[in-house]
Amino acid sequence: MKITIIGPAHPLRGGLAAFNERLARAFQEAGDEVKIVTFSLQYPNFLFPGKTQYSSEPAPQDLDIEVSINSVNPLNWSKIGKQIQEDKPDLVLCRFWLPFMGASLGSILRKIKKNNHTKIVGLIDNIIPHEKRIGDTSLTKYFVKPVDGFIVMSRSVEKEMTQFVKDDRPIRYIPHPIYDSYGAHIIREQALSNLKLPTNDKYILFFGFIRKYKGLDLLLEAIAHPKIKELGIKLIVAGEYYTDAEPYEAIVAKHNLTDQVIFHTDYIPDESVKDYFCAADLVVQPYKTATQSGISQLAYHFNVPMLVSNVGGLPEIVEHNKAGYVVDPESTVIAESILDFYNNNRYQELKEGVIEAKKRFSWGSMTNGIKELTKTKA
Repeated sequence: MKITIIGPAHPLRGGLAAFNERLARAFQEAGDEVKIVTFSLQYPNFLFPGKTQYSSEPAPQDLDIEVSINSVNPLNWSKIGKQIQEDKPDLVLCRFWLPFMGASLGSILRKIKKNNHTKIVGLIDNIIPHEKRIGDTSLTKYFVKPVDGFIVMSRSVEKEMTQFVKDDRPIRYIPHPIYDSYGAHIIREQALSNLKLPTNDKYILFFGFIRKYKGLDLLLEAIAHPKIKELGIKLIVAGEYYTDAEPYEAIVAKHNLTDQVIFHTDYIPDESVKDYFCAADLVVQPYKTATQSGISQLAYHFNVPMLVSNVGGLPEIVEHNKAGYVVDPESTVIAESILDFYNNNRYQELKEGVIEAKKRFSWGSMTNGIKELTKTKA
C-alpha cells in the first residue's frame, strides 16, 4: 500500500514521534511505501509546558519525513490537504491525541477525502483528554467527521468513542505494541554505572513527562512509608516536568525524602532510556487517570515488572500477579505492593510473567489490524 502517516515525528520528540516512526518502519518491513507528514509548528509556546518540543538527535535516514504542518495556520491546512489529496495515498493514518489538533487535522482530512480514493483511519490515543479545556468536544467532533474508521489502543477509549461516533464506522481495539527501538537490554550494573548510581541499593522507577494525572505525588507519599525507608529503596524520577514542580518538592521536604528520591528531570534522550529501565527492579505507574501507556511497553521491552493503577486501559496491559501489580491509585496500597515485591522476592517470578505476556504486543498485529480496517465497510 501507499501510506501517509500524519502526526508527530522527527524533529519533534517524545513518545508519539517514536511510535509513528516505529510504525512507519513496520509498514516498510511489510513492503509498503510510507511517508510521514509532521508538524513544522505543533504547539504554540503558550500551550507547551516543557522546555523544548524538538529533538537534538539526527533525523532518521531510513524514513521519508516531511516537516510541513502548521497547527495554527488555516492556509497551511488547505495547502497540505490538497498536496496529500493529489498524491492519492491508499491510506492516510492520522494520529489524534488532543482536541487542540482537531481544527488542523480535521481540515486537512476533509481536503484529502475529496480525491475519492484515500481511506482515512484515525489512530486514537485519547478521545477525551486528561486535562480538559473549553471547546474540546467541538474540536474532537470536527476531527472525527471525515474519518472512515478508528484504531484505539485501550478498551476505555473504545467505549468513549461511542460519544463521538454514532454511526456504523468501524472501531477496532489493538493494544499498544512493544517499544523495541530503544536499544538492547544491558546488565543492571552497567546501567547503574551509566547513571552514576551505587549498585548496592534497590531502585524503583517513575519514567516519563511529569503531569498531575500521573500520580507522582501518590508515589512519593508511598515511599515515605517507614518500612520502605528501612529497606533502602530508592525512587528514580526520570522525566521532564510538564506541571509545577513545587507540590512534589514539598512532599519530599515534608517526609525528608531527599536521600531516597533521585530526580533526573531533564528530557531523557533515546540513547539513555535503556539505562533507567535496566537499572530498575520495578517500574511504577501510579496514574490517577489513563488510557494506554507507552511506559508499560518500554518496561515490557526491557523485561521489567510493573506496578500500575487500576485505571483506564492499564489493567488490560499488565495482568495482576503475573507481570506485576494492578492496584488502586492510593499511596497506602502502592506502598503495600512495593513492600510485597521486595519482602517476598517476587522480581524473578514477575519478570518471567513479563517475558511471557509481551508476546501479545507485536507491530505486525498493529499494521495488519490497520490494513484489515481499511477493507471494512461502514
